[in-house]
Amino acid sequence: MQSDIDPRGLIGRKAFDGDGHRIGTVDEVYLDDATGAPVWAAVRTGLFGRDAFVPLGPSRVAADGLHVPYPKALVKDAPGFGVGRHLSPQQELRLYRHYGLAPPSAPGAPSPPGGPVGSVPDGTG
Repeated sequence: MQSDIDPRGLIGRKAFDGDGHRIGTVDEVYLDDATGAPVWAAVRTGLFGRDAFVPLGPSRVAADGLHVPYPKALVKDAPGFGVGRHLSPQQELRLYRHYGLAPPSAPGAPSPPGGPVGSVPDGTG
């Protein structure tokens, strides 16, 4: 993902799957606690849908929105944790596994993501 983007600039943008089909709209962006880099986005999947977390590392930002390299069905089946709260290391691990990604575990690797951009940490993470 482009590392020089403003995470707040993603909120409200459309999100698309790997085939270019619209998934939903980015509700929140979750930052790494240690680096402040954007790690996950919560995407509202439909009018009455829920928020599904998508990894930002393999995703890209384009003029029309956020493009994630996964099928819409995989995104919609992602574990749901609700939004507005800090992601725990266990929740993050479940997300990495869901998307078939290796979690950062090497020395010096980023720490688990924190709360969403603009929220007040709740101290549960």
